[in-house]
Amino acid sequence: MSAVRSDLRQRRAALENEWSRWVPELRTARRAVDGKAPLRREVTESWVRSLHTVDPGVGSAPVTDGGEVRPRWAESPLRRPVDDLADELNSIADDAGFVAGVTDESGTLLWTCGGRVMRRRAERVNFAPGGRWDEQAMGTNALSLALRTGRPSAVFSAEHLVAALHGWACYCAPIHAPDGRILGVLDLSTTWDRSHPLAMSTVRTLVSTIETRLRADLGERRRSGTAATGASGVRLTCLGTEEAVRGGARMRLRPRQLEILTLLALEPAGYTPERLRDALYGERPVTASTFKAEVSHLRRALGGAVATRRYALTTPVACDAAEVLRALAAGDLDGALSRYRGPLLPQSEAPGIVAWREHLEVAVREAVLASAVPEHALDYGARAPHDAEIHQHALCVLPPGDPRRALAAGRLSTALRD
Repeated sequence: MSAVRSDLRQRRAALENEWSRWVPELRTARRAVDGKAPLRREVTESWVRSLHTVDPGVGSAPVTDGGEVRPRWAESPLRRPVDDLADELNSIADDAGFVAGVTDESGTLLWTCGGRVMRRRAERVNFAPGGRWDEQAMGTNALSLALRTGRPSAVFSAEHLVAALHGWACYCAPIHAPDGRILGVLDLSTTWDRSHPLAMSTVRTLVSTIETRLRADLGERRRSGTAATGASGVRLTCLGTEEAVRGGARMRLRPRQLEILTLLALEPAGYTPERLRDALYGERPVTASTFKAEVSHLRRALGGAVATRRYALTTPVACDAAEVLRALAAGDLDGALSRYRGPLLPQSEAPGIVAWREHLEVAVREAVLASAVPEHALDYGARAPHDAEIHQHALCVLPPGDPRRALAAGRLSTALRD
């Protein structure tokens, strides 16, 4: 044990020496240094980026705008799987002398746990709910590197840009949603003298468990959405037409609100406000109040069933477009074609809707072209009169002598003339 402590002490001293040598120069030169031992290239590159916004002498992490993070944690998709692991995380942190934390995708801490002594130490640098640990706010640290790279990251002592963190060693791994997006980071931090390589494998294992539970939660939500056709449920029809029905009555929604409802129905994990705004307006100059008013109107129309902070539906919504995607994923092309009645919200020009529209069209069309069932090509061809490749495929899969070959041939001739 004393040999390990001696190695850690030597490593820390070497990093402190490099930090003292390079950080003052980087503040003026704004250039990276060669990542030679004991420095790593990703650390020095982060130092250069961070020095534009972070003072290495700052004492603690800044507090996120708004300060109060409890509502954000309550609505986070990470809350449920982390709550399920809370006892295990507390045990690991307390027994090994660590403090554990979970951030959102912005690097804001939403939840922490650990023994009383370690939590007090962590709170001195604002490693606590509400603290911002992204690179722009707190410089080089394991959380910011994991968010930036999408990979597990460890930062030891003076690899941190901020001198107040040189007494720490931190181990992080990003938590990915089922669709691949980064939802946040799980961090285990301790004092430099307790640094241990097994901490990283522990973080990886815990994140793998969280991601498995996220996939299970998403599956449950999708199954609930399919069943939501009762009197109190919402039924959204957005393929070839635009209509939302709640409790048997048509909802009075403006086009923009139908776009929001459609986007949320297609992405059960939800959107950050910035991402949803981009999906609706793209680069159009639209005020925040206009955007929030549209979301608020939809929330009222759904009886409050749109979460705040991270926009997501909190009530089941049966959506024909989502059902098409589920049918395709299950290999049920008959079911997909029976629901696919045209393009997604055909009048919409919102970037997010356009992207989903193209995704659906390509997915259905490619499935038809891969099918050897003539009815699939004929059914789809009736809705795509100008698609010569579909009509040619119908002729290829129809047997000789089938009277429907004349129909396919006529459609192909018309498409080729257009």
